[in-house]
Amino acid sequence: MKLYNSASHKKEDFVPHEPGRVSMYTCGPTVYHFAHIGNLRSYIMEDVLEKFLRYDGYDVTRVMNITDVGHLSSDADTGEDKMLKGAQREHKTVMEIARFYTEAFFDDCKKLNIKYPDVVQPATGMIDSYIKVITKLIDTGHAYLAGGNVYFDTSKLEHYYVFNDHDEENLAVGVREGVEEDANKRNKNDFVLWFTKSKFEDQALKWDSPWGVGYPGWHIECSCISMKYLGEYLDIHCGGIDNAFPHHTNEIAQSESYLGHPWCKYWMHVHHLNTADGKMSKSKGEFLTVSLLEEKGYDPLVYRLFCLQSHYRKGLTFSWDNLDNARTTYDKLVARVAALKDEGAVDEAAAAPYKDAFREALGNDLNTSLGITRLYDVLKSGLNDATKRALVARFDQVLGLDLLQKAEALREKAAAQAAPAEGDGEIDALVAARTAAKKAKNFAEADAIREQLKAMGVEVIDTPQGPVWKRI
Repeated sequence: MKLYNSASHKKEDFVPHEPGRVSMYTCGPTVYHFAHIGNLRSYIMEDVLEKFLRYDGYDVTRVMNITDVGHLSSDADTGEDKMLKGAQREHKTVMEIARFYTEAFFDDCKKLNIKYPDVVQPATGMIDSYIKVITKLIDTGHAYLAGGNVYFDTSKLEHYYVFNDHDEENLAVGVREGVEEDANKRNKNDFVLWFTKSKFEDQALKWDSPWGVGYPGWHIECSCISMKYLGEYLDIHCGGIDNAFPHHTNEIAQSESYLGHPWCKYWMHVHHLNTADGKMSKSKGEFLTVSLLEEKGYDPLVYRLFCLQSHYRKGLTFSWDNLDNARTTYDKLVARVAALKDEGAVDEAAAAPYKDAFREALGNDLNTSLGITRLYDVLKSGLNDATKRALVARFDQVLGLDLLQKAEALREKAAAQAAPAEGDGEIDALVAARTAAKKAKNFAEADAIREQLKAMGVEVIDTPQGPVWKRI
């Protein structure tokens, strides 16, 4: 498998630290609001990556954090905590907000066929680990205390900007223009590891620490959670492209300073979902959620297909017209699968080249669009139906579109509409009486019986094989 590595800016052969086993970390949501579908694009593509690795024979362990403390409204370690903001908005406690939106997030994931991670760890459950790591960083000179807070000292690093080259002299504090400079910082790009009561006095969640009562910074959470569950060497770290700097940059800085060796080998970043007005966010335009898609009549898996039709390293533009096109494609795909007969034997020898072609597509930096093309190649091929169905099932282990299940539901619906209902003697007797009246050319009586059946909520359909009825 080849995977584009954001740290090296090129495709690389994927070689895990331990042969046959993959440790994978995905940045989870900050659970202060519903996830919008732009957020969920990243989780869909990370899900495809995990499923393809399993499909390809790897033993995968995926860990995800839940940020329920520490994520500030500014990337520059300034402003209020997003969790506190959510609690104030809804007049609830921070933990009530966290529980509600964590559950909502995983409900959305289930609808999108995103597999539940092997480990899900809320940030609030790891305070002792943060204190342990921060203490060592202070002891080794990689962190310092100032103004009651603990900061990471980026000047101690040989190379800080892992994903992008920046002009250190001109880079503003954090990443946003107009941010007031933190006078406690020794260097512009230093970041907070632990806040104390000297800052943000209204903070809802606080813990005792050697540096005073306070709470952890956002970046330290992911490092500690990853190291606890996946050890000192991480194979793949995933997230949205907006997390590359400063969040993932800071994760690398603190993790490798703590460990004393390289930490994560491969970095996968999913690009933005855009609207016609630019990057999608919760603060502008229509708040697009999975629930809104459902309210408008879309199966959430239509949105999953919409994402798979594009490459994860390309920006994707959302519009309702584009989603309509994806729905048409999805419905036609399900109909083609439904037309396959469930009979015969699978021809493994004939199926092998199609399996290879699918694996080659997904193994080339997760080319999901080409993977879908390979699915169509199967459906258009001269393979027997049993072999086609087997390949659809196999490919869908990765694509996650529920094609066979949706196809079976479509077939059952069609059968219910065409087949006679069973188990109602009164209706059967009336249908038989109508048939007898028609044979006797007593059409007035036949029509009267039809109207009687209609009033009972029953429709009679005359077919070449005889009349059948269904409830309406």
